[in-house]
Amino acid sequence: MKKICAIIPAYNAESTISKAINGISRFFKPSEIIVIDDCSSDDTYQRAKHEGAIVLKNEKNQGKGFSLKKGFKYAIKQGYNAVICLDADLQHEPDDIPLFIHYYDKTDADLVLGSRIRDLSRMPLDRQFSNQTTSLIISLLTGRRVRDSQCGYRLIKTKVLKAIRLTSAKYETESELLVKALKAKYKIAHVPVKTIYNNQPSHIHRLIDTWRFIRVVMLSLLKNS
Repeated sequence: MKKICAIIPAYNAESTISKAINGISRFFKPSEIIVIDDCSSDDTYQRAKHEGAIVLKNEKNQGKGFSLKKGFKYAIKQGYNAVICLDADLQHEPDDIPLFIHYYDKTDADLVLGSRIRDLSRMPLDRQFSNQTTSLIISLLTGRRVRDSQCGYRLIKTKVLKAIRLTSAKYETESELLVKALKAKYKIAHVPVKTIYNNQPSHIHRLIDTWRFIRVVMLSLLKNS
């Protein structure tokens, strides 16, 4: 039987983390929900613990990528076959989890990527432009079609996480993982997911994180995984 866990990187998410965990708990046991608190200054850690999730805490604020890698290491150590990554701000609908598992079982894909392309009307225009641009760049440079490169809602086999060395620590880590997986010829599947924006503050710095994206994509393509 395939063993899957949910990984939630979280930073100052006290207003949403309980609802996120409650939604995910319809499909996973509390011990299968791993929250990585990126040294929040609010009650994110306490609320996640109260909901019964496994909570790992960074000693200082390190970035989303660092938190994801910490969660990946935990999942590998615990013997999980795959992880599903979701954000803590409720932009990822837990009800879509069965779709990822279905595509995983049906296609045996190494990565199942969430795709919001069918529901772009709710996405802010600047994010639409950024997403379409980065998806096009990755598709052209890797020679493989990527529909939604910036969607962090993903299922990833731990065999991929064991094989790929990730060097970044911020928002670009998701792109680094995707590019290196494409370069290594891992099997990719796409699953349509809902687009949700709920006026939660974004921690993304557009110019800085766009530059980091470009840099990590180029380095990932030039260097060995």
